[in-house]
Amino acid sequence: MSDQQLEAIGSYVKSHLPEWLAELAPERRPMTITDPALLERIVRVEESLSHQRELMSQGFAAMEKRFEQVDKRFEEMREDMNARFEAVDKRFESMDKRFEEMREDMNARFEAVDKRFEGMREDMNTRFEAVDKRFEEMRTDMDARFRTTNRMIMAFFALVTVITAVVQLV
Repeated sequence: MSDQQLEAIGSYVKSHLPEWLAELAPERRPMTITDPALLERIVRVEESLSHQRELMSQGFAAMEKRFEQVDKRFEEMREDMNARFEAVDKRFESMDKRFEEMREDMNARFEAVDKRFEGMREDMNTRFEAVDKRFEEMRTDMDARFRTTNRMIMAFFALVTVITAVVQLV
């Protein structure tokens, strides 16, 4: 194609391009506003939108600052709670230590009581052995007395028999 032909095609496209664009997308056609009041109003709306955008940015910055403060407060509360839990842990540890001391003291006391009972048991065994020994001595003594009494009774009966025999003879 020659340059002349390209120029003819270009001028044809240029002359029909706005119509074609209007047919394809009416909302995309170039705006041509000639009313100065409308232009002034559009400028004010754009300025207002720009101002609102600036206010929103400031609000977001303020919210970010507030979130940082809230985060800081939460961190302080967390540290405070950790300190409180540590204090409670220390209290429980001291209570455990006191309970352990009390248990050791009670075990020592029970051991002392056990020793006293063992001593009492040994003392009672000694006493029972002494009582058993006394009863054995008494039994032995009573056996000797019974034997003596038995001999005396036998001697008495023998004497009575002899006296009876002598009385019968006389």
